[in-house]
Amino acid sequence: MNLVFGCIAIVLIMQTNESFFQSISGEERLIIPERITLGALFIFAAAIVDFLDGFLARLLKAPSEMGKQLDSLSDVVSFGVAPGMILYQLLRMGYAREENGLDISIMFLLPAFLFTAAVAWRLAKFNLGTNQTGSFRGVPSPAAGLLIASFPLIYWYEYFQLQALFINHWFLYAVIFFISYLMLSNRRFMALKFKNYSIKDNGLQYGLVAVAFVCIVLLKWLAVPVIFIIYLLASSFYKEQTIALADTNSETKDITV
Repeated sequence: MNLVFGCIAIVLIMQTNESFFQSISGEERLIIPERITLGALFIFAAAIVDFLDGFLARLLKAPSEMGKQLDSLSDVVSFGVAPGMILYQLLRMGYAREENGLDISIMFLLPAFLFTAAVAWRLAKFNLGTNQTGSFRGVPSPAAGLLIASFPLIYWYEYFQLQALFINHWFLYAVIFFISYLMLSNRRFMALKFKNYSIKDNGLQYGLVAVAFVCIVLLKWLAVPVIFIIYLLASSFYKEQTIALADTNSETKDITV
């Protein structure tokens, strides 16, 4: 389902029919077709089933190496290729607003796929890693993919008049390089897996969930990038030694089981 949702997202994202018009005040506006926003929603749907696959595997007592590989291969499509297509289209639409923008070279649009390549590299590194249970080395690719998927939704629903920002090519270039760097880095980021139901053992996770809920109520789709930033800040509270110890304990527990 993750893979299929990712494929549907790509089809919808590539079916563009954007148009320009001028408002009464003379302001030029770009209309992004609803199909791109539907494609973004399918990326969110892929994230939901991606979250549930591990839960179901444990519930059915059916974990496998095949499932691990299929999970990452599906993630490349849903959180790598599909968001890369969104970045490509947003860059193209941003340039189209400028003079002679429709004649822009494809070389100015290809940086979108640096994001896709970073996702593939990040997932390969995850599959080869042996100490990413209690935390992750590099930002998880689903989180990065959902961040990008929120951009057309924020534009479409015109939250806080930030539409121009999300089709500004300089902003998009900065996002591509910064998020790709975070995914490829060896910096530790907290895993959102709950060890148990204890608030003491999962205080940061519960706090992040609570803040995320408030952000969603107040900010709607704009909550996605805000939550992403909060996640980065929350991860900074984890000291390297603490995270490494958590990973060691998780591995020991797995071996004992």
